[in-house]
Amino acid sequence: MTKNILLTGVGGQGTILAAKMLTIGLMEEGYDVKMSEIHGMSQRGGDVTSQVRYSKEKVYSPVIEKGTADIIVSFEKMEALRSLEYIRPGGTVVVNSEEIPSMTVLTGAEEYAPDVIDEIQKAVEKVVVIDASRLAEELGNVKAANVILLGALVKAMGLEDIDWENIIRKNVKEKFIDLNLKAFQVGKEQI
Repeated sequence: MTKNILLTGVGGQGTILAAKMLTIGLMEEGYDVKMSEIHGMSQRGGDVTSQVRYSKEKVYSPVIEKGTADIIVSFEKMEALRSLEYIRPGGTVVVNSEEIPSMTVLTGAEEYAPDVIDEIQKAVEKVVVIDASRLAEELGNVKAANVILLGALVKAMGLEDIDWENIIRKNVKEKFIDLNLKAFQVGKEQI
């Protein structure tokens, strides 16, 4: 059975790096994996999404259809709200409680919803809210929030048997390895 994971955030949050490490881990575990990325002016604060589909069987398309995502991991809470049409009934939303206004909010094209987490919880039964940015800052670098969310995703999807330590070591700069290993563990502890 194919599993569908949607990662979403705002440019600069490390969404793509998290999706890349997830994809590498799944491939090393013997899954057929397809990944798709969408960069919405990501370098200027636009939305960024990565879709990861994996299975022990052949996966033919990288695109997740609406209503079929097993899990949405959102690096920013408004992006989670925007992505809810992708979650399947019974799916899980893991959301960073951080608020980062996207370009559409900053330019006045849209307003930031006042009760984002409440709206998500009304729409989805299984919602895990993590203050990943604060936790990462406590570890020493707010940029490790992406790896905290990756750790939470791994735990939520039951993918803990993969050698994530090795994957982190190979995909982050050497001076940030220990920080990211700690961040990954903190993320797993949130689920």
